[in-house]
Order: sequence, then C-alpha cells, then structure tokens
Amino acid sequence: MGDNQHRHRQQQHHQLPAPTTYDRFPKRHQNTNEKQSRLALNPGGESGRRGFHPSHFLRINFRSTSRASTICNLLWPFVPAALAVRYTMEERHILIFTLAYIAMVPCANLIGFAGQELAQKLPRVIGMLTEITLGSVVEIVLFIVLLSKDYFNVIKAAILGSILATMLLCLGFCFFVGGVCRTEQTFGGTISETGHGLLFLAGVSLAVPTVFGQGIFETNLSGVELDDRTLQISRIISVLLIIAYAAYLFFTVTTHHGLYDASFAYDEHRDADKHEDARKAKLTMTECIIALLIAIPLVAIIAITLVLQIEHVIEVSNVSDAFMGLILVPLVEKFAEHLTAIDEAWDDQMNLALSHVLGATLQTTLFNAPLTVVVAWGLGKQMDLNFDIFNLVMLILSILTVGRFLQDGKSNYLEGLLLVLLYIAVAVSAWYYPNPTEGH
Repeated sequence: MGDNQHRHRQQQHHQLPAPTTYDRFPKRHQNTNEKQSRLALNPGGESGRRGFHPSHFLRINFRSTSRASTICNLLWPFVPAALAVRYTMEERHILIFTLAYIAMVPCANLIGFAGQELAQKLPRVIGMLTEITLGSVVEIVLFIVLLSKDYFNVIKAAILGSILATMLLCLGFCFFVGGVCRTEQTFGGTISETGHGLLFLAGVSLAVPTVFGQGIFETNLSGVELDDRTLQISRIISVLLIIAYAAYLFFTVTTHHGLYDASFAYDEHRDADKHEDARKAKLTMTECIIALLIAIPLVAIIAITLVLQIEHVIEVSNVSDAFMGLILVPLVEKFAEHLTAIDEAWDDQMNLALSHVLGATLQTTLFNAPLTVVVAWGLGKQMDLNFDIFNLVMLILSILTVGRFLQDGKSNYLEGLLLVLLYIAVAVSAWYYPNPTEGH
C-alpha cells in the first residue's frame, strides 16, 4: 500500500509543469527582476571609449556592419554631386533625380548603422525597437515631403509599396541568403505569429476606406459627399491604428518582454560570426548621436531634392505613378533596414531578421501611414486611405502568402526565391499600370 502511494505521488510529480520564474519567486521579486532586465544596458555594445574621436568615427562608419554596407559608403560622393546639380542645372530633372536617388543610399545606410550601434548599447528589446524606429526616419521624411507637395497618389502607393518591399523582397532575400548554406533555418513563433497577426489586421483596416468608397453603388450621396465620408473614416482608422501600435509596443516592452528577450538572446548565442563582431571597434554613444545628427538632415535635404523631380520625371519618361510610388520610392527608403535584416539572416539570426522585417512593416502600417493622414488632417489636406484596388489586392495576397511561409517556423532558399519572384511580378505590373487620367 505504501509503495502504491509512493508511485502515485511520483506520477503526480512528473505530470506537473516545470517551475517557471513566476513559480520560484514571489511576484514582488519577479516584477523587480523583470524591470531590471528591461532596463539593463547591453555590455556587448560597449566601445571601451568615451566622447568623440574623429579618426575612429570616420573609420568605423566607413567600415559599417558588412561588405555590402561598406560598398554603399563608396557612394558618398554622390551626395554633394546631387546637391550641386540641383542648384546649378535645375532643368536636368532626370539627372537630378538619379543622383539624388543614389545619394539617398549612403545617407540611409549611415542612419541604419548608427541606429544599430546605438541599439547594441541598449537592452535587447528596447534596442531593437529603437533601431526599427530610426530606420523608418527616411520613410517618414519622404512621406511628409510628398505630403507638402500634395502627391497623395504617390504617398498611397509608397505606403503599400513599402510594405510589399519589406515583406516580399527583404524577407525573400533573408530566406534565400540564410538558406543558401543551410538546409533550413528556424525561428520562434512569438515574433512570427504576433507580427503576422498584427500585419493582417492592419492590412484589413487599411482596406476598409477603399471597400467603403468602392462598395457603395446605389446611394443618394454625391461624389463629394462620398469622398468626404471616406476621408472621415480614414482619419478615424488612422487614430485607431496608432493606438494599436502603442498597444503593440506595450505588449513587446512590458507584458511579453521576456519572450522577445529570450528569442534575441538565443540568436546572439548562435550568431555565426559573433566572435568577429565582438572584436570590431564600435562607436561611442556620443558618436552614435553625432552620426544620426549628420545623417537625418542630409536625408531630409536629399528627400526634398528627390520629391521635387518626381512630377517632371513622370511627365518626360515612361515611369508611371504606380511604379514610382510602389517600387522606386520604397526601395530607397527601406534600404538600410533591408541590409541589416539580410546580414542577420546570413549569420543565422533569423529571430532578429524577422523582427526587423515584421517590425519595420508594422511601423509603416500602424504608425507611419496613419501619422501621414493625421498630419495632413492638421494641415487641412485631403489625404485619405482610399487606395487603388490593384495595389490593395496585391497587399492582401502578399500578407496571406507570407503568413503561409511563416506558419511552420522554418525557412529555406526556395521560399525566399519565390517571395522575390512574386515581388518582381508586382513590379512588372506596376511598370505597365497606367497613370490616373485626373493628374498626379
């Protein structure tokens, strides 16, 4: 009888779940430990220096994070060339646009590198969100400059194009590059499932004004009244999306911080070249801030130069509004984030790469795009979220496709190649898409 009771207790013991942090510590101690973990600086990002050292600053920035980033820094001479041509040859619109487009690459790369150096000094989760936000500076600046010129069609195409470029092109290259030397790569479900779920919700929310505007066939409303109601719906949805983004940040940084932190820590341990990265010279906190103070104004100036030429380029070339907004503008605005994510996928850090891809996409969908509508609202401009049906259908289908590839928690080079080919198909369609008859 005693033996049976002993065996019964053993069976009960084995059926119990493994103790967690919540079981081992009182709630008071657990909250304190979690708060300290969220706020603790990352010693791996320390440079061993303080202040500003010009020679180190220039050398480290030129070297950047990878060979691709170093090659981008060879394009810095295009920055003064673009500005010089803008003020001396004002009628050469295509030349100015081309030079400004190329000049945006090293400027965006500097923002991405300085943001990455800054993020490495911060706690993992906060650092990742900071890096994604800084990487979106180029996009926000471009949206605001386009808004000042009333290029609403280009902005709408750029919003969806930015999402497509990050989801299809960037994620496709991450899967392909990471899978070339490996049979497959794995990633955690927390980042992929939460990110894709929010992305699908945001895509449906962005579709609501378009469905409302296009779905009403029999009504006594005039065209002006229908447009006004669509505009009001767009503004309300924009506010709701910004609230959703704030909730996502709270979810990531506070209530579910441990899940994200564990995924990033796991990636740091399996980093293919972590020993080489540890030996690399790093920027100081002061140098990170100085680099950002240099790059962000340059991006604003180059963005203004670029946007001022868009109308002329469309008029004198075969480039359509759809191709300009859906393909050309998003490619340059997301350049730095794409390089960072691809480099992480190469090093087998797929959780970090996915965080960059999905985080940047959510930043555009839940914050940057709604922010543009809210800013336009404050300026009295009629910017809404009534998208072109072609672009919107491409967005929803792309979200569903990416979700299908993410659901098993594994990736390989074939899936990456298919995503890139899908992006090329969208780009070809945008090239042949006609301009609206009412003008830009």
